[in-house]
Amino acid sequence: MRFDETGNKAGKTLMLLPGTACDYQTNFGAVLERLGEKYHLICVNYDGFDGGESVFPDMITVTEKIENYVLENDGGRLDGALGSSLGCSFVGQLIQRERIHIDHGIFGSPDLDQSGRVSAWLQSKLVVPLLTGFTKNEKKRAKTREKLKSFFEMSDETADRFMGCFSKFDPVSIKNEYYSDLLTWLKDDIRVENTRVHFIYAKKMGEKYLKRYKKYFHDPEIREFDMQHEQWLFGGEKYTAPVLKAIDEFMEISAE
Repeated sequence: MRFDETGNKAGKTLMLLPGTACDYQTNFGAVLERLGEKYHLICVNYDGFDGGESVFPDMITVTEKIENYVLENDGGRLDGALGSSLGCSFVGQLIQRERIHIDHGIFGSPDLDQSGRVSAWLQSKLVVPLLTGFTKNEKKRAKTREKLKSFFEMSDETADRFMGCFSKFDPVSIKNEYYSDLLTWLKDDIRVENTRVHFIYAKKMGEKYLKRYKKYFHDPEIREFDMQHEQWLFGGEKYTAPVLKAIDEFMEISAE
């Protein structure tokens, strides 16, 4: 595990938790500098995605390591935790387990999928090759690049950066991450005293995700944006600026 602390050391603490098959440098690369101007950032790279020789074990083991770091270094409390995609599963677990306290849990347009073991195994067998298989030849790379540019409005540089991230990590870590995320369930109607929950809802994902957010968390604040899944992190300023403004507004709300 790797925890890098950067940004405005006098600002509120904001932990950044990246998504599937990503390190924080790639996942939050477009917004790190701007978030760091205001917040004391704790940037997390999980086992298997930290540049070392470790392999990602499972979601709960990694959650415990995050909790232990916060207990040892931040007095068991964070002003905020911002998850991207799978990173939101960590935010949810950190809130519901209550080993540490988070004033503001910020969920970046997650799917929060949950399933049984058979379904999780089948899905991982299908999805992991899609995330890693495009690196086998330049034709597949070019086709994937064009899909990313078309669907998410990524630039060539951003598409190449994300493809490079997917290709540099051990497929075993990616499989373990994807599979165990599906098996790590959230309870319904989670509520924790003095914790506020905020969702960045990407409207183009579909209303079933909106219903899911309301199912798992009690009275969450939901901000709707006309974008695809996590498009604010790689789709350009027209998506990035409004979401950064919303994050600032979330963090200013009293958690009491």
